[in-house]
Amino acid sequence: MSLRLSTVILPYRRWSEGGRSAWTRAEELGFHTAYTYDHLSWRTFRDGPWFGAIPTLTAAASVTDRMRLGTLVTSPNFRHPVTLAKELISLDDVSGGRVTLGIGAGGTGFDATALGQEPWAPRERADRFAEFVALLDQLLTEDAVTHEGAFYSATEARNIPGCVQRPRLPFAVAATGPRGLRLAARHGQAWVTTGDPKLYESGTPEQSFEALRGQLRKLVDTCAATGRDAAELDKVLLTGFTPDRGRPLESLDAFVDFAGRCQELGFTELVIHWPVPDSMFAAEEKVFELIAMEALAQLD
Repeated sequence: MSLRLSTVILPYRRWSEGGRSAWTRAEELGFHTAYTYDHLSWRTFRDGPWFGAIPTLTAAASVTDRMRLGTLVTSPNFRHPVTLAKELISLDDVSGGRVTLGIGAGGTGFDATALGQEPWAPRERADRFAEFVALLDQLLTEDAVTHEGAFYSATEARNIPGCVQRPRLPFAVAATGPRGLRLAARHGQAWVTTGDPKLYESGTPEQSFEALRGQLRKLVDTCAATGRDAAELDKVLLTGFTPDRGRPLESLDAFVDFAGRCQELGFTELVIHWPVPDSMFAAEEKVFELIAMEALAQLD
């Protein structure tokens, strides 16, 4: 499968002050998908402007026609499957069936305590994630759902007429551990990784590529164990969190080299961050646009 190039646009700008133009320009540049983060606040952006993912994507759907749209990623930290399903069905309708749901277990950041709860332990996060994904799958594929779970319940929840995409909009499941990989194999149309976080500070690019190779191998093995052909899943790398950091965006040649190695590993989609000045995602805008327009052609 040929490699696709996508971008993630952080929701930190007012729609009238650069927010809208980023999404329309992303479509002009030919990105396959434009994603946004689904957080209440995030890391160093916490004390600045930050807008909601679903309204942002709905606005983006109204000013684009071809490009897919999605979240990287939505998590149970502040979402409930019943209300999320209703919003996703509405967004899928507004976009004409162009939505992908990136979904993950969440972490211990600001979202984990914003509703007044204590951060969930790793095991509880995994338990919640498993129930969250399974119930959301059901809600997006059935007209009426009743479910009583350990963490999430639904009582005759109606979701008519359902998604434009059938049987539902695709899930891109972010996971590296055994339970998460099983969820990706069972419910996902794509699998997402950011690499091995333990290597971010002191690892090398070579170590990172080896870790990515190991993650892909585990995905293949997990799919085989669950009766799923791993070739059916897109393999998505959200860049910027490996030891390479922003170096692949320093030049067209650097990115082509990086992307070629990812393609050789088996990735089918790379996601690069839309440049954000004075941040970990700072990049030269002209180089970024050159990469968007010309990089994939050099890999053919």
